[in-house]
Amino acid sequence: MTSGTGQEKGGQALHRSVLLDSAVDYLVNDPDGRYIDGTFGRGGHSRLILDRLGPEGRLLGIDKDPEAIRFAGELAADDARFALFHGSFAELEKAASEQGWHGVNGVLLDLGVSSPQLDDASRGFSFMRQGPLDMRMNPQQAPSAAEWLATAGEQEIADVIWRYGEERFSRRIARRVVEQRQEAPLATTRELAELVAAAVPKKEKHKHPATRTFQAIRIFINRELEDLEAGLEAAVNNLLPGGRLVVISFHSLEDRIVKRFMRDLARGPQLPRGLPVTAEQQASEFALVGKAIKADTGEVSDNIRSRSAVMRVLERRKDRSGSKGGV
Repeated sequence: MTSGTGQEKGGQALHRSVLLDSAVDYLVNDPDGRYIDGTFGRGGHSRLILDRLGPEGRLLGIDKDPEAIRFAGELAADDARFALFHGSFAELEKAASEQGWHGVNGVLLDLGVSSPQLDDASRGFSFMRQGPLDMRMNPQQAPSAAEWLATAGEQEIADVIWRYGEERFSRRIARRVVEQRQEAPLATTRELAELVAAAVPKKEKHKHPATRTFQAIRIFINRELEDLEAGLEAAVNNLLPGGRLVVISFHSLEDRIVKRFMRDLARGPQLPRGLPVTAEQQASEFALVGKAIKADTGEVSDNIRSRSAVMRVLERRKDRSGSKGGV
């Protein structure tokens, strides 16, 4: 996720990525290594990674969004060390294989919707901007949020809003959606936001009543949590010894998945008690690097969207005796 800076370059707004320096500091420990930015966005992380790489270093950018790929194409034209792949980071192994890579030194995943996506009303991600009710990170894929809400059953809609938004009034909202579409299907972000606001009897302080519903539908439409689980597996499967996986999450559903995944790998094999094993057999190939990292007060004051960011880092050990790679 990125934040607008208000600066311009070549007529295009620049966006500063959340936890930019920290993420790249943890990620790059070999200037001649191979790295993957699994969520290119507008390339904030990728550009800084390239600044840290030497002539032999390589970076692969991945993104679902065709608009992000357009920006990535411009970077690829300027820097031969950079390549791109249009798709999900769940396809990381395929993307790396197409480059002829057999292992990487680091993978960065900056999860969620990006600021350019939120700020573009035509994408339909934000309840704060009037636009078509789309929400697809890749508009070439179906269905849109409007198409799904026009056909899904009431129970399915309620389940999605509860599961991915943790919205306690999910049933009331789903009922209103089904009632509304009997007259006319929801077509715009404003229509959905107003419907949710009317359906929710209790309002949370400093939070728009449609926040959880929009989050839930977006996550569902884009299969974000399924892709996250697949992407984490693919990333660690491709890490070389000393390589690192750096993940930035923006809400609790994402962070719980990341935290549990990294914790379980760092714990190593959980063998039955009493089984005669050596310390080496019990040791994990992976280690957590530090604790969860959050944006400092300076970054939060500059970019309010960074306040919910949580970064976690996992490293594949150079050996299983406890010595660690990296910096």
